Amino acid sequence: MVTVALPDTWVYALRLPHDPRAARVARMTVRAALHGHGMGEVVDTVELLTSELVTNAYLHGGKGSASLRLTALGDGRLRVGLWDGCPRIPPPFDRPTGDRVPLVPPDSETGRGLYLVQRYADAWGGWPLAGDLLGRGGGKLLWFEVRGGAVGD
Repeated sequence: MVTVALPDTWVYALRLPHDPRAARVARMTVRAALHGHGMGEVVDTVELLTSELVTNAYLHGGKGSASLRLTALGDGRLRVGLWDGCPRIPPPFDRPTGDRVPLVPPDSETGRGLYLVQRYADAWGGWPLAGDLLGRGGGKLLWFEVRGGAVGD
């Protein structure tokens, strides 16, 4: 009898249009991929943080599309990356993991979403991406990693 060993590393990529429904599509994709790979314990956290990144890309990333990438790193970690066309790296992604940004004032209408990343992700970062030879900007890549547990643990 042949035994099939499922890989512990895998990658999914999703291209998202500049559309207000993109965050919902990303959440559904994340949920399906993680449940399919037996990573149900991190679904809520990853779904929440992915939604925040995609929403920020829609609101602040320009009119172009965005790209989402889920990568199982093989040691129980999951990395989620989101590329968009805006080169500005927002906090907390502009600081080393562990550096904390202050909470926004209670009367502020924005600024809470990315705070969730520093609260629930194990690691995060951001890189501006160089443009191409035709003078088009490269945008940025924001990423976070989680390992086990769920929101509220």
